[in-house]
Amino acid sequence: MLAILGYGIVITFMILIMTKRMTAFTSLIVIPVIFAIFGGFGADIGKFALTGIKGVAPTATMLLFAILFFGIMINVGLFDPLVNAIVKFVKGDPVKVLVGTAILAAVVSVDGDGSTTTMIVCSALLPVYKKLKIKPLYLATIIIMQNSIMNLLPWGGPTARIMSALKIEGSDILRPLVPGMIIAVIYVIGVAYYLGLKERKRLGIVQVNNDTLAEMTATLSDEEKELKRPKLIWVNFILTILVMYTLISGKVPSAVIFEVGVALALIINYPHLKTQRQLIEIHAGNAIQVIIMVLAAGVFMGILTETKMAEAIALNLASIVPKSFGSHWSLVTAIISIPGTFLLSNDAFYFGVLPVLAETGVAYGFTPLQIGVASTMGQAFHLLSPLVAFIYLLLQLTEVDMGEWQKHAAKWSIGTFVIFVLAAVITGAMPL
Repeated sequence: MLAILGYGIVITFMILIMTKRMTAFTSLIVIPVIFAIFGGFGADIGKFALTGIKGVAPTATMLLFAILFFGIMINVGLFDPLVNAIVKFVKGDPVKVLVGTAILAAVVSVDGDGSTTTMIVCSALLPVYKKLKIKPLYLATIIIMQNSIMNLLPWGGPTARIMSALKIEGSDILRPLVPGMIIAVIYVIGVAYYLGLKERKRLGIVQVNNDTLAEMTATLSDEEKELKRPKLIWVNFILTILVMYTLISGKVPSAVIFEVGVALALIINYPHLKTQRQLIEIHAGNAIQVIIMVLAAGVFMGILTETKMAEAIALNLASIVPKSFGSHWSLVTAIISIPGTFLLSNDAFYFGVLPVLAETGVAYGFTPLQIGVASTMGQAFHLLSPLVAFIYLLLQLTEVDMGEWQKHAAKWSIGTFVIFVLAAVITGAMPL
């Protein structure tokens, strides 16, 4: 009975999300509550839900301050020198343009937000692409590939959901992913170099004037210009490096790291209280959208877990999956994550499917962390999904056809997936 109720929650949740009959936020809360009532758990729903909310509270706090921190770093202009240097460096040579795109996209994607990456990289380099007549398809491909990799950072979408669903600390999930991420970033730079050679052969090398920088500056509003802090660039760079180093070291909880980082960033760059409040208001919208999803997931996970439905589903799957598959459950999870994260939103897959995969994996001797790592492999293709909102911004800015872009990017993303899997297997993060 518990397994049937659990399957009912997961299937109903996914159907409602895929058919867009309910938002992820409302379905994460309403669906498990309804099934819990049918299962006779009505009196304990509040307790179960609160247990789940408490479990995801550290993740919600970390995400809040991570979004604020990187938002402030963009406001102060931390990435501006890199943007300017790339624009000056790449002029005239398609190879340099494509490689510069890959480097810039990787750096800007550190904030974990695809919309920000799209806006910054396209604003900096799209004029150059148009001037040199380089295919914007390549720009859209490189941006999405690098963002798919950097989105695995703890404050990114999929990893944050894994942390919430499996109650894993940010540093624990990040360490085993780092080797694959580094190699994959280098791989994308290699892809960019290859595409650049093709464009150099087709177009040759032409000279570009330096008006691009002036055009970029002119597009900024007066408010955005006032928030820039060019004299504090090195201070902000050192602060960001310290935050990243402390996060990777795992010695301090990630939520505390970003809280301190935000406080220091505000004090250093914006000592006036009015400006500090203004910045928090600017970034509050983005932050609250993420946080409410995490808290809603807490309700979903709390009910599914505390009622023992997740455990019942895992036991049911373990009983029907052949042992030959069970011993390779991490690889099974990695393969399932490809269609799972493409056909479903991250919310549907990581909150609805991953807990079941993790419970089943435990039955076969795998740890939740190992299954969590395996579930990230499909992220190589996730951002090609029509369910990802910001890709429409990317396609609009680059004026690229969606079908053509998906076909082209997917071909190169196979390499990213292979790198993720091989790195995880070699380092022991994902035992086969």
